Amino acid sequence: MTGHNRISTQALTSVARGAAAEIFDVQPADVRVSFADDGGLLALSLSLPLGIPPLAAVVRDPGRVPAYGGPIWSRAVQAKAMILDRVSGLTGSGLGRVNIRITGVRATERSRVR
Repeated sequence: MTGHNRISTQALTSVARGAAAEIFDVQPADVRVSFADDGGLLALSLSLPLGIPPLAAVVRDPGRVPAYGGPIWSRAVQAKAMILDRVSGLTGSGLGRVNIRITGVRATERSRVR
């Protein structure tokens, strides 16, 4: 068939926000998204807070850190590939890279692993 399909920036942003929120277990409204050219592909940049266990709980039980997915750095590194795969798979867009900026932390009692 002739013609073309386009996915708007707003739709890409919504998908990226949802994927990041799900993977990092934060609210979608807490995720800021931007796109840039990456040599013909898209570079996705995300800024968001990250849930961590309460520090007093970590002092009492260091095993709480792995229950949250590990150290902040490791969680961000692992999330890059997951977000790239999910956003690319859902939208069909060519993502070249994902940049993650952790803007803060929020102590939570959750211990979910993603």
